[in-house]
Amino acid sequence: MNMARITVCAVVLSLCLALQLSAGEQWPGFRGPTGDGKAADANLPSEIVPGNVAWRVDIPGKGWSSPVIWGDQIWLTTATEDGSEMSVICRHLQDGRELFNRVLVRNEEPAFCHPMNSYASPTPVIEAGRVYVHFGAYLTACIDTNTFKLLWERRDLECDHHRGPASSPILFDGKLFVAYDGFDQQYVLALDKQTGETVWKRDREIDYGTDNGDLKKAYGTASVIHVDGKPLLIYPSAIATIAYDVDSGDSVWITYHAGMNASARPVFVDGLVYIINGMGAMVAVRPDGTGDVTKTHVGWSSERAIAKKSSPIIVDGKLYMNSDDGIVTCRDAKSGELHWQERIGGKYAASPIFAGGRIYCFGMDGEIVVFRPGDQFDLVSSTKLGDGFMASPAVVGDTLILRDKTGLFCVRR
Repeated sequence: MNMARITVCAVVLSLCLALQLSAGEQWPGFRGPTGDGKAADANLPSEIVPGNVAWRVDIPGKGWSSPVIWGDQIWLTTATEDGSEMSVICRHLQDGRELFNRVLVRNEEPAFCHPMNSYASPTPVIEAGRVYVHFGAYLTACIDTNTFKLLWERRDLECDHHRGPASSPILFDGKLFVAYDGFDQQYVLALDKQTGETVWKRDREIDYGTDNGDLKKAYGTASVIHVDGKPLLIYPSAIATIAYDVDSGDSVWITYHAGMNASARPVFVDGLVYIINGMGAMVAVRPDGTGDVTKTHVGWSSERAIAKKSSPIIVDGKLYMNSDDGIVTCRDAKSGELHWQERIGGKYAASPIFAGGRIYCFGMDGEIVVFRPGDQFDLVSSTKLGDGFMASPAVVGDTLILRDKTGLFCVRR
């Protein structure tokens, strides 16, 4: 009798969890379904503490790629710290059990990777039935998420990343887009998502003003925006950002903003594209121009308290970011005017999320700071969990998936 009750309870719990998870959106790529870190309807804990952790599993190796989620699958990549092996892992969303784990790349002599980076920093992108993983010049591949069969792979795309790869691919209109902004060459690539064949390849048409390849590197992830009904691929690089025609790869406009090592994903809100240059400055650009729009379409720029690594959040006309050195700022998104700034402590590389009326920031030593957006800094909670966050989180339904330096957390109310 007791066993029957336990079985019934377990079934009911599983059904309730399935309904809860199906109610939310998938988290298909870096910074979620809209590419801006928002899961507005999620009902997450206001304080992230061990009591909210439904499960935790170890993830071997070193990898800063963010988890992506489709259905009941969580996908992420990892690598050995020396880069000799690069792997893809799939875990079950409900309990964290391993569904798939395969070494995809074995390197006898991997190229140098900076200790701040990893050999598995690019975030995968997933859709129904397929996940696309990327390790820079080492490998780009597509895997069937039902059979776990390798559908296609590319190992012929050359680039000296010099300090390791980090740009994440995105999907749009049947194409997989990824940038190779390296030491020796810089280009953007569109692959046919079904076959992996090259649709177009465009060298960066940027006047870098230097022969030093170290100043030409970037780690940016693109965003597709729509301007007058036409899609544009916005791709940051060192020194400049280029808007490409998604079908032809032709350059539509370019804006120069200096900087290097750009890693933030552009955000498009209310007629402005917000671009961070990787060196502590940002610009807000109107995207309806052609050619060089540096002097004609930059609405505002700033070099004050700008994040070098993480991407911004925009809520109700205000732009928020957590800088590398632990300063949270709030600006007017239209004018760039600084409303307030607050030191929250710690160091930050992961991008924040907005969920359930709150903004969550995740620090490199495990800090989790939660505050409400508004005209003043309104702290909700400040806690610590795990051993530090380099990867940005994922949200599906009312579930938060966090990847720290050694494992994967599932957090629920």
